[in-house]
Amino acid sequence: MIGLVVNPVAGVGGPAGLAGSDGADVQRLALARGARSRVQERTAAALAVLAARHPSLEVLTAAGPMGADAVRAAALVPRVVYSLDGDTEDTDAADTARAVETVARAGAELILVVGGDGTLRDAVAGLGVSDARRMPAVLGIPAGVKMYSPVFAVSPAAAGAIAADWVAQGVLPTEEREVLDIDEAALRRARVDPVLHGFLRVPVRRGRTQARKAPTPASEAAAVEAAARGAVARMRPGVRYLLGPGGTTAEIARQLGVVGTPLGVDVVLDGAVTVAGASEQQLLAETVAGPAQAVVTVIGGQGFLLGRGNQQLSASVIRSLGDEPLMVVAPEQKIIDLRGRPLLVDTGDAALDARLSGHVRITTGVGTSSLYAVASSHTL
Repeated sequence: MIGLVVNPVAGVGGPAGLAGSDGADVQRLALARGARSRVQERTAAALAVLAARHPSLEVLTAAGPMGADAVRAAALVPRVVYSLDGDTEDTDAADTARAVETVARAGAELILVVGGDGTLRDAVAGLGVSDARRMPAVLGIPAGVKMYSPVFAVSPAAAGAIAADWVAQGVLPTEEREVLDIDEAALRRARVDPVLHGFLRVPVRRGRTQARKAPTPASEAAAVEAAARGAVARMRPGVRYLLGPGGTTAEIARQLGVVGTPLGVDVVLDGAVTVAGASEQQLLAETVAGPAQAVVTVIGGQGFLLGRGNQQLSASVIRSLGDEPLMVVAPEQKIIDLRGRPLLVDTGDAALDARLSGHVRITTGVGTSSLYAVASSHTL
């Protein structure tokens, strides 16, 4: 049987520029900044694919916004095995852990967990730290801010397709994969410290299951510096550059003589930061003020340009940037390491992702670049 557990507030901190959504205080601040979670939309996208192939499928799930609402909306049949205490619909990490544990005990063989790295960390807590081979399989539907762990599908649609294959075939090949998460409080103090929280058994479909994030080795420092120099050389006066997160963009900030926000988006105009750690709404305001371009790098090993850790660069922001919205910067080795797999975009807007697909020029140094394929993660 298929199980489903949704973290209703997953991802709300991304558009708000908060580098994550962990904790009630952060969630309230994100909502106060006008952000909203798109978790229900992304859950619906996954379940639509599953329902198209297996109409009226029964799904083990939690009550209300933690799963049952989405299952009913997809015309599937929810079997509610976990409910929140009292009349509240507010949820926290403990609810996610208990819901995953309960769905597993009810007999789910594959549990779809909707959220980011923090939500999957809670799933690990719910299942315990025993031998992952004896656990049900778990697949993350990407809907959070941080999604660096190799336990997610590349898109909600890909998650739905994997779940549909599981139902049709009874079982799929699985791998034991690590769940990593960054301490958000430390991150806001400019410390990026990934922590291993455990392992999950994950169904693997080439191209549909997200690869491991590969850090840039110290030996590549000169290549990163060269790529950053190439990007700085391309910058034009009077253009606002939206510097996304990543080691290469951090090096661009260093060469410009500005202080970048770890895993944030900063707006730089003529060598000065006009907005640090910008939210989606602040970025939209900046793009109205004059010409602008987003500067993004490639997530090593995974190939994502948009939709992983940079949700401030939303579909609305990218659309506002005109015909050439992205300056892509990366050392050449990152591209080689993809072994022909395309770069990926996952803005949540299928039409925009299709528009961004094709080929993009990647700045790899001063006067050097590569043309490389880009695909919408929704089509894989």
